[in-house]
Amino acid sequence: MTDANNSPAREIVHLHVTHPDRDDIFRATATPSDLIKRHAKTFGVQCTQCQKVLDKLLKCSKCKGVWYCSKECQKEHWPTHKSACHAVECSSGALKFVRMFCGNITLMMYLKVAIIYDCGLLDNPRLGFDIPFMARVDIAIEPTEILDFAALYLNNRTVAEKLKGMVQVNTISAWDPNTHPPLTEMRLGLWRKARAESIAAGFGKDPVGLIEFLNYTENSSTAAFHISSSILDTARKREPFLCSSAVTGKQFEKPMDSATCIECLNLHIRADGQNQLLLRTVMTEQDKEVIRAAGRNEDSLSVSLLNYKMQRELLYANIIKLKR
Repeated sequence: MTDANNSPAREIVHLHVTHPDRDDIFRATATPSDLIKRHAKTFGVQCTQCQKVLDKLLKCSKCKGVWYCSKECQKEHWPTHKSACHAVECSSGALKFVRMFCGNITLMMYLKVAIIYDCGLLDNPRLGFDIPFMARVDIAIEPTEILDFAALYLNNRTVAEKLKGMVQVNTISAWDPNTHPPLTEMRLGLWRKARAESIAAGFGKDPVGLIEFLNYTENSSTAAFHISSSILDTARKREPFLCSSAVTGKQFEKPMDSATCIECLNLHIRADGQNQLLLRTVMTEQDKEVIRAAGRNEDSLSVSLLNYKMQRELLYANIIKLKR
């Protein structure tokens, strides 16, 4: 076979190797599904209009990104919501995944350590006590198989119409009161309530913050959380992660920092072949198109977030090389 210049066409063969101990490591560290479900129930959702905590969700049928306690609140909020409301194809509902994520002890441990570094909690002892902090966590849906990701990114073969996908974290970024808009009264109220509840429960020495989960559709969910002293100690010690190559078996260290925590978090989700973590779904065309657009080097926020993740995580290194 030749290309347009009558030169032999290059055939690209993708190989993916899984570490032989991956499944055993996952089973030893993964949070059980029943525990995730129990913890997920504590993740409350408030009416977008009146902030009442909801037992039953009534969401906007068009954008599926805001929730109401009644049709009356939905009508009252419409003049505010109208400009941001647009149709979106949802994988299985972002709120479900956020709840399952927050209910997962292992994932939240990785996430909290990353947030400690990104939000500067070790540098400012007032954060989480008399000063609120918030971390923005950008999530997306990727194929469960890295070879399917490569096919979408490189656009060199077709993929299944019903492609298995999973939640991944692209980036974590800190809310900066000096450069970002001030927290809304709703978020401040959520933080103050969580701070008071933490003190009443005997966790007054633990910092309390907010997490905003956001995906490329720009629909977001905000939750309050506290960070235990044991997780703060882990972040202070900065003991490196010990890793090993799936190809050679050679061990190497990676620094204890935000980027490594997110990479380990994403690999943990990827290792969940039986969907024990309840973070898998069928990918939508919108999910796939974000990856194709990244392969085309398009200029958009969703593409830049994915590209940043790919440059940071070792799994994507060879895929990026093929584009050069």
